[in-house]
Amino acid sequence: MTLTGRRKIFKLGFPFEVLNRDLKLIFASNLAGSFGDGLYAYLLPYYMNKTLNASPQEIGILYAVMILVAASTLFVAGTLADRYDRKKIMIAGWIAWLPAPIIFSFAENWLQMLPGMILWGFWLGGPTGTAYITTSADKKKLTLTFTALSAGWSFGYIFSPALGGYLAGTIGMRMVFYLASILYSSAGLILVFISSQHATRKAQHPPKENYSFFKLLRTRKLLVPSIFFALTIFTLMLFRPFVPQFLGHVYGYGDFDIGILGSVSFLGSAVLGILLGKLGDEWRKPYALTASMVLCCFSLVLLTVSGNFPMLIITFFIAGGSYVTWSLMGAIVGPLAPESIRARWISVPQTVSMFSSFIAPYIGGVLYDASPYYPLIVAIIITPFLALLASTKLLEQ
Repeated sequence: MTLTGRRKIFKLGFPFEVLNRDLKLIFASNLAGSFGDGLYAYLLPYYMNKTLNASPQEIGILYAVMILVAASTLFVAGTLADRYDRKKIMIAGWIAWLPAPIIFSFAENWLQMLPGMILWGFWLGGPTGTAYITTSADKKKLTLTFTALSAGWSFGYIFSPALGGYLAGTIGMRMVFYLASILYSSAGLILVFISSQHATRKAQHPPKENYSFFKLLRTRKLLVPSIFFALTIFTLMLFRPFVPQFLGHVYGYGDFDIGILGSVSFLGSAVLGILLGKLGDEWRKPYALTASMVLCCFSLVLLTVSGNFPMLIITFFIAGGSYVTWSLMGAIVGPLAPESIRARWISVPQTVSMFSSFIAPYIGGVLYDASPYYPLIVAIIITPFLALLASTKLLEQ
């Protein structure tokens, strides 16, 4: 690669030029849905602890249940998306989320949060959206396409956690939950206008050919990335639900300040994610993942050594670089899949990752109860190892 070619990687430009009409609508849907999600999702562990008196272990249980449900629905969603209109499955994913914040608004203890967490775990859009994007996108700019769409999700989070924190302190969390549900419905409505997409099948691949989960997992193209991403998602879920509590308990920040930092982290995700997408397309997709893990490790080190608010602004911006892991998984694994089974193919590493990490929030809760620093320290130890593995040819088949 020439020096000029390398310099192009770092020109931000306008990344959304890689998005066609359907992908721009998906971007808009991500933006609306994530704005609703961001109103409460970042504050939710803090809310559970402060308002519902949930212990770290109980919060860990709730998030473990949510992840377990997600793991259980991903392959089902992939199977449906390979047989029916992917557009309809993506819309159904938003419909499943609609009641979750309403249930949260009426919960008076942590157990009453459980039905909402179960619905929040229906990730029907995970493999379906990834398959839709992979099929629709320019294959030469696939990593940037995924990270640009991820930026849509991140842009929604830039202001919503701060706004959610402000509204929680002024009109109460119940109204915040109601607003989130309204925005979820708008995200689903936007997807009504995208084109339908069905998996195309060749004559030698009849529609009902048996591609079971374990049959697909046994292929090397899926087994290796599945194991790698399982360890990656486990590590992220070990500490991430407890960062808001850490800010409150260790550094003494309140709802609004915690919301501001959450917004900063998603601004970092949008900006750094686009840069990582360009890096992956110009060099190698796994290099983007390496950089993401390095940024994660560095941000955790900064978080443990300084509670100064200006320093935390920098810390959380850098931390945003680790929020694109799911998108990078799609960019790496998606192109390897036959179109006729793309959604199921993609759902395999997603499912393995979620099943492997469902216990992570509970373990993180136990570690946090011993010391708020322990989940962060464990992640600091693991992430350089993940960065090193990603920099090899392990994920390239």
